[in-house]
Amino acid sequence: MITMLLLPALIAAQPQASAQLAPDAESRWVPFELTAGNQLRFAIQVNGRPAFAILDSGVTDSFITAAFADRIGLKARAREQATAIGGSVEIGWARGGTIAFGGLTRTGSRIGISGAEGLFPFGADMFVGADVLSCCALDIDYDARRFRLLPSGRMPFTGTTIPLSRASTGLFRSEVMVAGHRLRPAVVDTGDGSSLTISRANWVAAGLGNARLTTTLGWGMGGVSIADTAVVSPVAFGELAIPESEIRIEDPGGFLTISSSAGRIGSGLLMRFRVLIDPGAGRMVLRPGKQIDAPVIRSTSGLLMHPEPTQLRVIHVMRNSPAASAGWRDSETICDVDGVAVADLTRLGGAINWGAGKPGTTVRLTLCDGTRRSLTLRRFY
Repeated sequence: MITMLLLPALIAAQPQASAQLAPDAESRWVPFELTAGNQLRFAIQVNGRPAFAILDSGVTDSFITAAFADRIGLKARAREQATAIGGSVEIGWARGGTIAFGGLTRTGSRIGISGAEGLFPFGADMFVGADVLSCCALDIDYDARRFRLLPSGRMPFTGTTIPLSRASTGLFRSEVMVAGHRLRPAVVDTGDGSSLTISRANWVAAGLGNARLTTTLGWGMGGVSIADTAVVSPVAFGELAIPESEIRIEDPGGFLTISSSAGRIGSGLLMRFRVLIDPGAGRMVLRPGKQIDAPVIRSTSGLLMHPEPTQLRVIHVMRNSPAASAGWRDSETICDVDGVAVADLTRLGGAINWGAGKPGTTVRLTLCDGTRRSLTLRRFY
């Protein structure tokens, strides 16, 4: 499975804006779909025009893609460099703007414009960040694929409560326990499709040096990065423990260093719960959902692939994997799996599912240049 990360940190002063929550906001659930990378994609109105957005508490300022800005006639009047995962990027700013979804209408705010949307194949025109979400309490019902905005202080359900604060950058921060080691502060990032990212120093402090590591890819606004990753247990919020979780390790100098954070809690972990994020009340509430005890989906091939209409493109070969041992390389393309064309597998929705298949299974693969290979799946991390 390919996990996409979207976690730019746009650090800049926000002009005065007005946020109004409708009296019946509690009944205005917003349906969403989870992208292939676990991002929440939903319908929104921007300056009266329909659009699709990603709910992303990991960006300090909301922004739209340059293509969408052109469609609705928004022009950047100022530009500046912003800190993002993968490096520094340029953001333009447009004056004014009205954003409406659920029971919320926000007017008078500036809107960022990014030309880097090619990095994020989520079919989204906008990324709604912490600047908008800080107005209210955010109730996300992952099992029902819906969320709503409520007045701060509301408690629509009971569960485990952990502290939540808003950093000087505007990001939401909480805490989590990994193998008995407390990670604080940890950014709460609904736009990060992975489960949990921690600093290398905290990985060592948690005593996880004997865990079996491999590598995976992360996408940020500043580019693509490779990170060590492992499956560990337990991960806990207070007394609420998750049997196992995939953890990514970030080396010094990355986003966690820049944001003075010990870790980052992503949607891949949050989706195991119903979640209330309420920075105004200083709390996050978690209630176990249907996925609370679900095992981590692990690659058994070591091939991270991007599905295209008629082929699978290898975008990363995971370290210590069967694919790495067999000499697979990035950019190779697969056109046939066990005698079935990728085009047919794509129509059936199983184009890359085989990559996390049962250990011991041998898969026959035909590359698009006609080369034939076999790959025996095994558990390697």
